[in-house]
Amino acid sequence: MSEKEKINRYSDEDLAEFKVLIEEKLKEAKEDLHLLQESLSHEGDHGTNDTGRSFNMMEDGSETMMREEMAQLAVRQEKFVKNLENALRRIENKTYGVCRVTGKLIRKERLKLVPHATLSIEAKKMQDNR
Repeated sequence: MSEKEKINRYSDEDLAEFKVLIEEKLKEAKEDLHLLQESLSHEGDHGTNDTGRSFNMMEDGSETMMREEMAQLAVRQEKFVKNLENALRRIENKTYGVCRVTGKLIRKERLKLVPHATLSIEAKKMQDNR
């Protein structure tokens, strides 16, 4: 077992570094969510007011499909925002970066790529093998 694995939490300096990273990602994620929600709220704006009736019906179908896709993206983005906010809470509690299954530290490289991760690669593989 390496020295890093024996430590049960990241240092305050490491946590501060992760906090900056997460706050930046959270700001971007909230902006993206706002744009998605804003585009979803323009229900009556089809942009086909001056075209023929049959073309409007085709446009309505593709518009509906596009709105459904956007709604799904918005739901995923809301979940991402919540996960990032939860990661900030774990930083405040000084439990950030600790795998919820193994209790070991999640590697920094993983946290930099997936800052809201709560599972180490080892635990994730165990979960995927079920």
